[in-house]
Amino acid sequence: MTIKKVVPGVLILFGVWGSSLPTNATEGGAPTTVMGLYGFGAGILPPATEYGSVGVRYADYTANRLMDSHGNKEDLNFSLNVKAITLAYIHMTNKTLLGGQYGFGIAAPFFDMDAKLEIFADDFPVFQDHTKLFRSADILVQPLMLQWQPSKNLSVMGQFQVLVPTGDYDEGRLVTPGLNHWAFSPIVGATYVTDSGFEISSTSQLDVSTKNKATGYRNGIEYRNEFAVGQNIGDWTLGVGGYYYDQLTDDRGPGSGDGNRARVMALGPALKFFSPGLPPVWIHAYKEFDARNRPEGYNLSIRVAASF
Repeated sequence: MTIKKVVPGVLILFGVWGSSLPTNATEGGAPTTVMGLYGFGAGILPPATEYGSVGVRYADYTANRLMDSHGNKEDLNFSLNVKAITLAYIHMTNKTLLGGQYGFGIAAPFFDMDAKLEIFADDFPVFQDHTKLFRSADILVQPLMLQWQPSKNLSVMGQFQVLVPTGDYDEGRLVTPGLNHWAFSPIVGATYVTDSGFEISSTSQLDVSTKNKATGYRNGIEYRNEFAVGQNIGDWTLGVGGYYYDQLTDDRGPGSGDGNRARVMALGPALKFFSPGLPPVWIHAYKEFDARNRPEGYNLSIRVAASF
């Protein structure tokens, strides 16, 4: 097996995710931006307030399976745990742009990462590595956030995000929080709630990355759709959520092989608590499946926000 330098990653608005490994899609086998961020209310941005809105998200990603391009488990010993805390700020204004309410935001994630990798040949270890660290990851800036309300039941939001390579980076480590490249991400989300309280929320996002100048590697264009479907019951929204991730174009650079395109799906219970005067809370527990060229694991998170 060819060992590629492993550089994981990433980040983002109220959330983060990270991972790594050999011969995997995108550099290090990690998505450029976090998955499992948007759920119920995905098409609704915070209200316009004097001081803006703040959010905190705790996420826990665990995996011990590394899948190849055919969806089979790689024959190696691998484990990854990433605990992430992200602090975010959004300021929606009363100004309008393109017919929508304008705002902007920024998010700062921190990763507690623990990764182990052992590769054997004829029962003899030919590669062993273990990295454990707590570091800052790449900052995500949202210079453009727009909110539309086409009808009383439908909310639509759009964002343009910029991943700024400010995070701790070391190409020699098994995992490293920073990506050492820029990324640009257009996002569109919508939430539809019927008069009886049945909700469907969904977002679509593209990640376009620049080259990592330290390694000469450039990730292909990545697409994801996140969703949640459920019923509002009093202050609670209960249902299921998940995501679909697919790499649309090949990776380029050393170790990119046949393009290292990745994909994965996830599904699990999701809930939201919202009561006027109290901070809203989002919780989900997703199980990944049908992974290609990347880890396959569990994605747990809790997010809390408040407006001032």
